[in-house]
Amino acid sequence: MRTLQLAEPGRFERTDTREPGAPASGHATLRIRRVGICGTDLHAFRGRQPFFEYPRILGHELGAEIVALGSHVEGLSVGDRVAVEPYLECGHCQPCRAGTYNCCESLQVLGVHTDGGMRELIDLPAHKLHRSQTLELEQLALVETLGIGAHAVERGRLVADEAILVVGAGPIGLATAQFAAIAGAHVHLLELDDRRREFALEHFDIKGAPLLDTKEEPKESLRHHLGGLLPTCVFDCTGSHASMQASFAYPASGGRLVFVGFQPQEIHFENPEFHRRELSISASRNSTSREFRRILELMETGGIDTTPWITHRADYEGIVEEFPTWLEPETGVVKAMLSL
Repeated sequence: MRTLQLAEPGRFERTDTREPGAPASGHATLRIRRVGICGTDLHAFRGRQPFFEYPRILGHELGAEIVALGSHVEGLSVGDRVAVEPYLECGHCQPCRAGTYNCCESLQVLGVHTDGGMRELIDLPAHKLHRSQTLELEQLALVETLGIGAHAVERGRLVADEAILVVGAGPIGLATAQFAAIAGAHVHLLELDDRRREFALEHFDIKGAPLLDTKEEPKESLRHHLGGLLPTCVFDCTGSHASMQASFAYPASGGRLVFVGFQPQEIHFENPEFHRRELSISASRNSTSREFRRILELMETGGIDTTPWITHRADYEGIVEEFPTWLEPETGVVKAMLSL
């Protein structure tokens, strides 16, 4: 079957791999129709993705169609269109036993720790599939990205009418901003790239924040923007070491800082200042089945508008040449989509 494999940093190969056999009990065979391109895929192409080995079949943002079902699968049928929850947990470790499957000690994420969906067919556990009778395949491939933002907002414990700051207006930052707005927060954005900033302000329910490259200190610049106050919750969605380090300065005393993006370097903070301000720091990892179901319901009822998200598209024949251009800022990619 047709497969796209990242053979090494900077080099995709079009290849053939063996089709999966008949699905086992509790499993399903999927025909992959759409694959969203994530920052993880871009980092892997650059050779900068932690916990990564080559060669690897990328792809974890998947819109697919069920083509075969194993025994003991309920609630799904051949022909169903589904979003894929791409986090494969062990089910036995301490966090799995506690129900926090996204924190599984041996979690395998499709396209990162194990081969993903840039191929025609894949076999997966049926409980990782979330069907919709109304959404298009491209919309289904967006659910995982939106799930990252939804889970981040849950980790932030937002309350209505509080002023929050989202740092970074890539897909994860936009998803976080969207769910923060749904939670009733007043969402402000910090984004240094003019194109991304303008796109976010045009298409999403968020307010601008000043570019922090002025003579003012960043903290004072934020105070000026927020009428003398600081945000009570800050979400850093950049995956940038410098940005994550700087984000400690942004929350108000007693506030919260949520690291949504991640990178492999150590993050440091000054303990006396951290203690004085009684900050709370949280990590946000992936999302959960409950959030997938909530997102599908919001999408189906019009609570989330997915129209602005997909800015670039490619098919199997064109992606090898197209993909490297998506790393260039001037391309203006927000979310690219692969059709198989």
